[in-house]
Amino acid sequence: MTKEKQILLVLRAQTGDLEAYNTLLKSIQTKVYWYIWKLLNDKSLADDILQEVFIKIFRKLSLLRQPEFFLPWVFRITTRELFRHLKKQRIKYESSLEEDSIDTYNIEEDKADIDVEKLARLIDKLSPASRAVITLHYNEEMTIKEISDVLEIPTGTVKSRLSYGLKMLRAGYG
Repeated sequence: MTKEKQILLVLRAQTGDLEAYNTLLKSIQTKVYWYIWKLLNDKSLADDILQEVFIKIFRKLSLLRQPEFFLPWVFRITTRELFRHLKKQRIKYESSLEEDSIDTYNIEEDKADIDVEKLARLIDKLSPASRAVITLHYNEEMTIKEISDVLEIPTGTVKSRLSYGLKMLRAGYG
């Protein structure tokens, strides 16, 4: 879906157009579900959280003032719900590693050498905080600044979680 079409659907949904709202949710459902499932690795809980996220989107869509930022706004809501559930389950998700710089790693260069199943298992072992950053950066192709905005954390924290996550992936892969 083009950005322009998404903006138009957001505007229509904000006026109460249920068809536009349903089309909008269908366009992001797979992406949001995959993000939730990737962080939790629990299908049942992912289904529940997706439903809660969509209810929150429905309730708060009229408050979105910049429709062009719909997707980052959705990921912010999703991330809040995820961490609310993780907190509720008393799962520790914060990393204490603080580094000023991140290692650069080009996945495209090593794609031929990557065992995708092994990589998926390694990503599942990361803390939810690092998994969120890795997923948003590499799968959703968000910048450090965009991730910072979505997760509502400083860019330095995004960088350190990205660095820590990549370090753990390299250690487990080697």
